[in-house]
Amino acid sequence: MKRLFFATALCTACWSTSAVAQTARLSDAQTARFADDGGIARVDKLRSAFPEIEKVFERYHTARKTPGSSWGIVIDGQLLYTKTFGVREKQTNSPVSPDTAFRIASMTKSFTAAAVLKLRDEGKLSLDDKLEKWIPAFKNYKYPSTDSEAITIRHILSHSAGFPEDNPWGDRQMGEPLSSLDEWVKKGIPFSTTPGTTYEYSNYGFALAGEVVARASGMPYRQYVESKILKPLGMNSSSLEPGALPAGARATGYGLRGNEEYFEIPSLKHGSFGSMGGLVTTANDLAKWVAFQLDAFPPRDSKDSPVLSRASRREMQKLWRAGNLAVDREPRLRATSGGYGYGLGVSQDCRFAHIIGHGGGLPGFGSYMMWLPEYGVGMIAMTNLTYSAPSQALSEAFDILQRTGALQPRILPPSPVLTSTRDAIAGLWNKWDDAKLEKIAANNLLMDLSAASRRQDMEDVRKQVGSSCSNPGAVVPENLLRGEFRMSCDKGEVEISFTLAPTNPPTVQFLNFRPIVTPSAALQALLDQTASKAGCQLTKLLGGNGTRVSVGLMECASGQQGMVTAQIDTNGKETVQVRRAPGARCAP
Repeated sequence: MKRLFFATALCTACWSTSAVAQTARLSDAQTARFADDGGIARVDKLRSAFPEIEKVFERYHTARKTPGSSWGIVIDGQLLYTKTFGVREKQTNSPVSPDTAFRIASMTKSFTAAAVLKLRDEGKLSLDDKLEKWIPAFKNYKYPSTDSEAITIRHILSHSAGFPEDNPWGDRQMGEPLSSLDEWVKKGIPFSTTPGTTYEYSNYGFALAGEVVARASGMPYRQYVESKILKPLGMNSSSLEPGALPAGARATGYGLRGNEEYFEIPSLKHGSFGSMGGLVTTANDLAKWVAFQLDAFPPRDSKDSPVLSRASRREMQKLWRAGNLAVDREPRLRATSGGYGYGLGVSQDCRFAHIIGHGGGLPGFGSYMMWLPEYGVGMIAMTNLTYSAPSQALSEAFDILQRTGALQPRILPPSPVLTSTRDAIAGLWNKWDDAKLEKIAANNLLMDLSAASRRQDMEDVRKQVGSSCSNPGAVVPENLLRGEFRMSCDKGEVEISFTLAPTNPPTVQFLNFRPIVTPSAALQALLDQTASKAGCQLTKLLGGNGTRVSVGLMECASGQQGMVTAQIDTNGKETVQVRRAPGARCAP
């Protein structure tokens, strides 16, 4: 929730153009941070949800009849919670531990993508290289149409090469030697879509990405990933070859016939399809990978990792190929959209604007990892039962964390140029001066609306909220060059929003004064009653003249925000409308 009032002194000396004449830089503005600066209170509140989350994990383990499972929650780079259920091997009933290694199947794709980007950063390849540069057999391929794009590395990393979806065929090719892959490529791959036009999941594509890694690096794919990524990150209990780990440290994979009959599924050795799904890892190790990906946020000046830069990790977590939009109404209105980054799924829903995740399913195993980059929180889950990736359980666990109130995104502090511009605009409110407005205005501002008209608009707002107002509150930034602030006045508040132009120094290209008048008792009652019926609480006024209309912000138990507009016409007729709040994902 945005703060309503602040007691920040107005700096009249900051009125000069030199105060506004600054270039916004992230280092000047500091970096986005949690409201309590990542302190103990936030983490303790999140920890308070762990017992309830444990019950979610236990219910999944029981309902899905997984022989064994291992779960974990990563917060601010640390594995703060681990829980295991069941056995890693039924014959001896050996229990699962956080150091038990599971095959994580397609979650391996993110490691393959990281290897490709690392080689790209070293100048050894380009994502826009045609695949035929690295795998010459593709020079002879006949594409679906004469105007098809040539397949590039970028296409195979984002599942848009036009290859057919190949689950579960691809799962059984794990141990095939490189000679088999080479022979299949020479014979040709049938296309299901035209390259570059559609998302379609392809294990085959990531097998080819592994071969690109090998040829660009000059060493086998497994050797490159283990020596350049796993070992430097301290993932010492992980390998692409199950046999490289002690038998007593590995989970045995199982299938389930009917409801009770388990059967063992032998692990395939590492082969040409290992780059699409062969990694074997533990909860403790996989947590390091999730922490490494989370560490890419927020952008900042601090020392970077030699394993893979923060910029490249953020690149992996961008949406490169869109998927589908899905909308459901039960148990409440929910919308989800997303697609694929590089080796990672990227989505958004009514709760969160940026969700990263990937599942893994092979005969004998099911796993999932999911994290929220702007919240610093991630989760992992691994099981030793065929295709038992527990994505829904992880999503439910995030709901529980959200209900603590501590699962909030980082907040960007106002940049110095936003703060100095706020002071200049507040000076205009207190004492209008056309010449001073011209000094901070971009060349469009007074062309769009004259200084006289802008002054009149401001005076109209002043009549509604009162002439005596407090010092301006802190700027609530949307980004480094856009923000808003409020002043508390006799009859309500004034909210002032502004946007700076892409000039150096930044100048004001948009300026708006909006009155927020204290609502009448009847309007206030309508707002409160509507919020209560929706299971929400009215937390802030957003606008309205106070006599006929008033708009409020609702904070709901679901973690969503809503905007309620209450109106009373001249005949006394009352109407109420609930909508999505500004910046919110969905209506409550």
